[in-house]
Amino acid sequence: MDAPTIQPKFLPTQNELGVIAVGFSGGQCKAGVDAAPMALIQAGLINQLKDELEYNIHYDGEVHSYSELMPKEDPDYRNMKNPLAVSAVTQTLSKQVYEHAKEGRFVLTLGGDHSIAIGTVSGTAKAIRERLGREMAVIWVDAHADINTPESSESGNIHGMPVAFLTGLAAEKREDIFGWLKDDQKISVKKLVYIGLRDIDRGEKKILRDNGIKAFSMHDIDRHGIGKVMDMALGWIGSDTPIHLSFDVDALDPMWAPSTGTPVRGGLTLREGDFIAECVHETGSLVALDLVEVNPSLESEGASETIRAGCSIIRCALGDTLL
Repeated sequence: MDAPTIQPKFLPTQNELGVIAVGFSGGQCKAGVDAAPMALIQAGLINQLKDELEYNIHYDGEVHSYSELMPKEDPDYRNMKNPLAVSAVTQTLSKQVYEHAKEGRFVLTLGGDHSIAIGTVSGTAKAIRERLGREMAVIWVDAHADINTPESSESGNIHGMPVAFLTGLAAEKREDIFGWLKDDQKISVKKLVYIGLRDIDRGEKKILRDNGIKAFSMHDIDRHGIGKVMDMALGWIGSDTPIHLSFDVDALDPMWAPSTGTPVRGGLTLREGDFIAECVHETGSLVALDLVEVNPSLESEGASETIRAGCSIIRCALGDTLL
């Protein structure tokens, strides 16, 4: 690996990297995803980014479990499970991400389940508005749309709802249950692009259609190929918009990433996942990356493969190239 050569459009330097490790699993019901950040770090990720891609790493050396934020009781509310815990964690994470992003650093967040994106995306969106006076786009790579409202969700798991809260399609006035999300922390549905969808709830399909949200399913990737899909996705966003890439490892087929909470057959190959990350990096517009839903405890034989896949996607998004 060599240091990246692409000059970032929306960051003052190309090698300042803020890293946040989030050991949180409360947005869904399977334990173990909280162990992912340490597994990725023990696989050598931080050292690779520092020594081989030559990033100046800003990392506090801690995997944050946010145990001090956990409420004694956390009853369901509006069909949401663990609403107080997820809201408290994502609000704190939003501030952590914002602190890095306002300094002009690229922000890498290691999850954790995908509910944490309520914190990561809101933090970068706020910083980008303050620093550049611009709206931010989000590329959401996932088998699932994660755009259920609390009322449309069948499971009540908040990791299936982050996009609804981030776009304002779901809202709540209670400050302790996502009422802290203000307009400057949200994104427009027009600046949202999905890639890799293949397991979408009926209510979500209606939400996507009614709001004209740009979404590329596995059907589109089969029809056009990943290269054409990326051309269309990036063309939709345009070349003058900062991009936050939120990558759920279950976008990959279980052949490549079996150790994840909600695997769905028929997904991206690892090479296609890497290609998405490479393409977004090549735009020079990428300002933040989440890598979520690696669960080392679910599939003992496949855990190392899944961790390796996660590390590969992160490296590609941060400038690792084949040649």
